[in-house]
Amino acid sequence: MTAKPLILLLALLFAGLWTAGCGGDSGTPSAQPSEKTAASRVVIGVSLLTLANPFFKDIEKAMREAGAERGYELIVTAGELDPAKQKNQVDDFIVKKVSAIVLCPCDSKSIGTSIQQANKAGIPVFTADIACLAKDARVVCHIATDNLGGGRLGAKAVLEATGGTGKVAIIDHPIVESCILRMKGFTEEIEKANAAGARIQIVGRWPGMGAKDESFRKAEDILQAHGDLKAIFACNDPTALGAVAAIEKAGKRGSVIVVGFDGMPEGKQAIRDGKIYADPIQFPDKIGRQTIEAIAKYLAGDELPKEILIDTRLYRKADADKDPTLEKKAA
Repeated sequence: MTAKPLILLLALLFAGLWTAGCGGDSGTPSAQPSEKTAASRVVIGVSLLTLANPFFKDIEKAMREAGAERGYELIVTAGELDPAKQKNQVDDFIVKKVSAIVLCPCDSKSIGTSIQQANKAGIPVFTADIACLAKDARVVCHIATDNLGGGRLGAKAVLEATGGTGKVAIIDHPIVESCILRMKGFTEEIEKANAAGARIQIVGRWPGMGAKDESFRKAEDILQAHGDLKAIFACNDPTALGAVAAIEKAGKRGSVIVVGFDGMPEGKQAIRDGKIYADPIQFPDKIGRQTIEAIAKYLAGDELPKEILIDTRLYRKADADKDPTLEKKAA
């Protein structure tokens, strides 16, 4: 072999070795850094119902803690009961091309258009605590309290407190899916009890917007219209506390019973102080943590159920008296 072909052959061999050494093979060594980089770029956009309610602050705290454990970045906002504001927040998440969106809808039906926009952008959507009721919107998984079962527990508390007889009013928040389910469970359980011999009359339902001030005004109207009212079932603790304030203003504390829903600290304290009879309590920390866990499983390619429900528990004064997180009533 002459010198020229030998030089050419050596050059070709050198080129092949150089290409292999520079990652021309798409094997595991080059894939590992890209996987790590992708994981570090997981960004989750969160729009809560409100941060004025400690319940949603607890959800936020649990999501942040669970997200931090996985290296996720969370962008947390709140609609503050305003569907238009929440829509703008979702639009911003889409522009930012987040990895996933978590929603606690301000309006369970109108949120559908925002979820559809996220669907078109290829961004998975999860709902926490409050579900979407729009048929054409695709939600990967809904993580929430078993609100239907909680409503039934609320009815049992009212039946227990009233002895199964008397007039009862409902203060609800009818545009929010979780409250719709609570009232459905409540009324179904009352109807069942009446069929078995109870004599509870539901005198009506008033929208309190899930807020203390509005529920106070609604409770005042109820008390004026129904002087012989025996109980109020409230869709959440701010609603229950608004009803308590109206009852105290009317000088009817002790004659009108209030049953709330949530188990937020102020609600539990009111139970300990004898102002609220009982609450079906929720576990917002579990909702927040399981939401992040569901997102992690989805991003890993695992299949998820359409719904993950967390049971409630009835919390009465006996529970509050043993609760170390509460203050004792002043003598």
